[in-house]
Order: sequence, then C-alpha cells, then structure tokens
Amino acid sequence: MIAYLDASALVKRYVEETGTEEVSRLISGSEVVGTAATARVEVAAALSKAKQIGILTHEEALLALEAFRSDWESLVRIQTTEMLLAKAEDVAWKQGLKGHAATHLAAAIFWQEMLGETVAMVTYDRHLWEAARRAGLVTFPESHP
Repeated sequence: MIAYLDASALVKRYVEETGTEEVSRLISGSEVVGTAATARVEVAAALSKAKQIGILTHEEALLALEAFRSDWESLVRIQTTEMLLAKAEDVAWKQGLKGHAATHLAAAIFWQEMLGETVAMVTYDRHLWEAARRAGLVTFPESHP
C-alpha cells in the first residue's frame, strides 16, 4: 500500500490516542509513506499544543518531537510548490476545506497522479476524509473517523 498521511494521522504515531495502533500497523504494512512538507510544522505545532494543554509532559512532548524528526527523512515529502498551491486553492473552493486540509488533499491527489497508482489518504479529520472520498481517493480508516 502507498499511504499518504495528513498531520492528524502522523501525530498518532507519536502520541498515544485513539487510532494510534491502526496507524502504526498501516505504516509498518505500507511500501511507501508520504505527506506534504507542511506537515512538519503541523505535527510540531500539535505536539506543542499537547504539551500546553497537559496531554503530554514537556519531556514526553520533546521525545515525541525528536522521534518525529528522526522519522521525517524516511517519509516521501510532497513539496509545496506554486502548482500544488493552485491545486489546493481549487480544492479548498470546491470542497469547502480549510487551507491545511486542502493542501493535504491536493498533495495526495498530485502524488497519486504522479505515481499512476492508488494512494490511500490517511486522515482523522472528518471533513478531509469526506472530501478525499468525493475526490475518488481510497481513505483510511475505512469507516468515517
């Protein structure tokens, strides 16, 4: 399987929460895992937020960030080019998505088009999951998050 993970799915790799085990299994079972380059900022921000609201201690958040940084190089990173942003703008308008979600959907669609193979969109954002389905992508989890 070729898996595209948005930030909501990537965070589950580093923070124990609902969906963590299934994301870990999916990553282990995938031949390739990718994300948008912008996920780097989103995951760091999510880990910082988890620390601020007490989900993680400072030490736990720092360890999670270090683990994420260590894994970053192993991910295929879809670059945020002008062409991708134009596609994201179109997706945001047509699908009614927020900017980060539209960027992830555009990146997953772009990657699938470039590979000529099925890319599974992995997200726990309900609106993005629904939009990915409407766009014709395979989604994970299989049922509505």
